[in-house]
Amino acid sequence: MFDSSDYPKPLDESLFNSWLENGRLSKISYAYLLIIWDELEGNYLPLLVEHRDRISDYEQYGNSTGRESLVAAYDLYSESRITFV
Repeated sequence: MFDSSDYPKPLDESLFNSWLENGRLSKISYAYLLIIWDELEGNYLPLLVEHRDRISDYEQYGNSTGRESLVAAYDLYSESRITFV
């Protein structure tokens, strides 16, 4: 995943799938998986959130001046990617 020049590095698909599965199995009623790029660590991080409005808490990758930036957001149950403006 994310295997293009638009992203900092590829993300292993099995790791991504494990993040989705862990989110669905959580006792907390998470609904969304946010893929965050950590500039300092040089790695992707999963962030599980309950409400869609938390997506706007992060600046998009490429527009961020901070350490962490949002690369993508997914619905945990439909696995569909959420587009954001």
